[in-house]
Amino acid sequence: MILVTVVTIFPEMFPGPLGHSLLGKSLGKLWNLKTVNIRDFAMDKHNTVDDSPYGGGAGMVMKADVVDLAMRRAISFYEKLPSILFMTPRGAVFSSDIARDIMHDNQNGMIILCGRYEGIDQRVIDFWKEKYCMVEISIGDYILFGGEIPAIVVIDSCLRFANGIMHNTESTKNESFSAGLLEYPQYTKPAIWNCMEVPKVLLSGNHKEIELWRTAQAEKITKEVRPDVWEKYENKG
Repeated sequence: MILVTVVTIFPEMFPGPLGHSLLGKSLGKLWNLKTVNIRDFAMDKHNTVDDSPYGGGAGMVMKADVVDLAMRRAISFYEKLPSILFMTPRGAVFSSDIARDIMHDNQNGMIILCGRYEGIDQRVIDFWKEKYCMVEISIGDYILFGGEIPAIVVIDSCLRFANGIMHNTESTKNESFSAGLLEYPQYTKPAIWNCMEVPKVLLSGNHKEIELWRTAQAEKITKEVRPDVWEKYENKG
């Protein structure tokens, strides 16, 4: 059973989309979700989790002592060290390769720390990186109000590589980025819709020709839409 723990000031945001479809059906069977409310570890009657930044500046910063206590609660749920992630715009940009590595390297599960406001006191970040190998992860070059939506993205992507959740394991092999390319076009019945026909090769039953067509389409789309991904693919080859 894979355990995912989210450390956040908004535990009510979970499971959210994770409670639906295949992930929702397997929740409680193949994986479990826990949340740790950072506010539960505040040290005053107002449940304060943030304070003004030293040196001045706009916004508030989440307190190191409070966040640390919440993280210690989260790690107490595990017998073996899980993957520990911190969602931040300055982290490594998340990818399918990272998702696959997280799941394959650590079937114990993961802890995800979600920041808010202007960020988290650097001292607690440094401590958890040094002592528990916490990794900073970003889902893209833009800013959101907090780490909860990125955490949902990361959990969804990682659990696609967990044993048993995907009924058809071939799906993860043929998706976009799985082979370094974007995915080829997909079609289903009816064979003719709105005067547009399904490519004849897909109706031929010739699996070798179908595979060649799909590869050519994936290469064409990647080259046109994501030249950065195409360049990496070419260099890898």
